[in-house]
Amino acid sequence: MLNNNVRNLILFSVVALTCGWLGVWVDTLIEQPDEGDTAGMGLWLVLPLLTVILLRLFTREGWKELKLRPRLRENLKGYTIALLIYPAVTCVVLLLGKILGWIDFHNFRTELYLTGFFSTLIPGFIKNIFEESVWRGYLTTGLLREKLSDLPIYLIVGMVWGLWHLPYYLHFLPEADMYQILPVSRLTFAMAAVVSMTCWTVMFVEIFRLTNSLWPVVILHTIEDAVVNHLVIDKHIEIAPGKEFLISPIAGAITTLLYLGVGLWLRKVRICQERKGQLNEVISG
Repeated sequence: MLNNNVRNLILFSVVALTCGWLGVWVDTLIEQPDEGDTAGMGLWLVLPLLTVILLRLFTREGWKELKLRPRLRENLKGYTIALLIYPAVTCVVLLLGKILGWIDFHNFRTELYLTGFFSTLIPGFIKNIFEESVWRGYLTTGLLREKLSDLPIYLIVGMVWGLWHLPYYLHFLPEADMYQILPVSRLTFAMAAVVSMTCWTVMFVEIFRLTNSLWPVVILHTIEDAVVNHLVIDKHIEIAPGKEFLISPIAGAITTLLYLGVGLWLRKVRICQERKGQLNEVISG
């Protein structure tokens, strides 16, 4: 028999995986355009968070599990890593692209790029408080409560998080923005994005577990939005045709593998810390 936690996680996942399609249907009813900010897109964004709030209210789940304490003093390294991961990996990808002749920088304007970067920080930070309280603060925490091993946690969180985006990729995302990232069909783009997000999940989950706080993950997500997305969408760089799948700073195969590598390194760090903590307990006991 399923316990309450598992039932709630299943209910949340069902809502997350269907709410976007409900939003698409709502847009067809009120004859809104398929792309851009619509009522249906708003429904897609809000329903997972609303579900989490209702589940916590009616099942008396602890709000402390959101891990809202910043823990700055003991997590200085964790916050630093969260700030640096996306800039560091992006720099490596851009340098590699430049060396291989796959990325052109002739349109790059430092002032315009920095303006775009800073203008997205506050809106992105606010947005990611809500998003990360769902995917890490609720879903990841609930799976950890079931004492699952690492791989099932990565796969479940990554797939639910990625597939939640499916209606966005297939309907809400403007085609012009999609083609700036990968010039492919919507279905191919969606599949590549889900794979990338599943790989990113290792990194997000491990930062969350390492710091035991929601805020480093919010910062990690905010820096990703600010550093990477407008670099490509606003055409600060140009990628050679046919090389986007390999070197795109957003969804390229090389980029995705680098983020997966960072996530696995963070996992190794966490495991070492846990073993050290267990050893200290044995010694002190």
